[in-house]
Amino acid sequence: MAVLVAASPAAGHLAPPPTRLRKRRPAWLSVPLRFLLPALIFAAWWIASATGALAPQVLAGPPKVWTAFTELLGTGQLIDFALASFTRAGLGVALGVGLGLLLGLAAGLSSLGEELVDSTMQIVRAVPFLALVPLFIAWFGIDELYKVLLIAVATVAPMYAYTYLGVRNVDRKVVEAARGFGLTGARLVLEVILPAALPGVLMALRVCLSISITALIAAEQVGTTEGVGYLVTLAQEYNRTDYMVLCVVLYALLGLIFDGLVRIAERYAMPWRRQVAIR
Repeated sequence: MAVLVAASPAAGHLAPPPTRLRKRRPAWLSVPLRFLLPALIFAAWWIASATGALAPQVLAGPPKVWTAFTELLGTGQLIDFALASFTRAGLGVALGVGLGLLLGLAAGLSSLGEELVDSTMQIVRAVPFLALVPLFIAWFGIDELYKVLLIAVATVAPMYAYTYLGVRNVDRKVVEAARGFGLTGARLVLEVILPAALPGVLMALRVCLSISITALIAAEQVGTTEGVGYLVTLAQEYNRTDYMVLCVVLYALLGLIFDGLVRIAERYAMPWRRQVAIR
């Protein structure tokens, strides 16, 4: 009987189907694919400006933007303005991210910390930071302190929220196991809880860096004689669309630099999260 069943045609359908190996895309294609869409947009922009479909008064073409770039680079203003903006953004992000991280840890680790901090941080999160510009100017003047603090306020709430959620989502069994091995206090936080919450913290850092560029634009519109925002103001006064486009490109490059720094931090801080993507 067993021989009949094994020899029956229906029994052949019980065998697992042969697996087909998916052919992987070559690794060297990753970089060209990332730049494909930006290259197409750039080509369309160049063609539209060269054929006259896009008027220079509306949007300057790539040659004029390149001329503006070389002019500012030759005078040294471009490097000075870019460094000034980068320094403001870096200081503001460092202050806001550091404070948000500490407050998120305090609220996530204890119910007392949550009761003391959470309601205040929810108010900060709900108030648009642009609404604070007049008040900050009245309180701190129009010097560098106002700009750095505005960026810090814009970035503290996202870092707090992501850190709080990351700490609260840490597996309690892992924490109890670490305590069983004698880890307590600061060692428990630094060696177990914070690494487990690191994905949320790094995501918060990426969000904070993107928000900091918006806050930087708002901060540099008032009382600034150096920075990309000051260049935007001059471009508006003289109706120089080439300088306006150049400023947009500079802000985009600043965002790419920030994103690249976070990606590098993710690669070295979380090596266990490297996964093989479906190609």
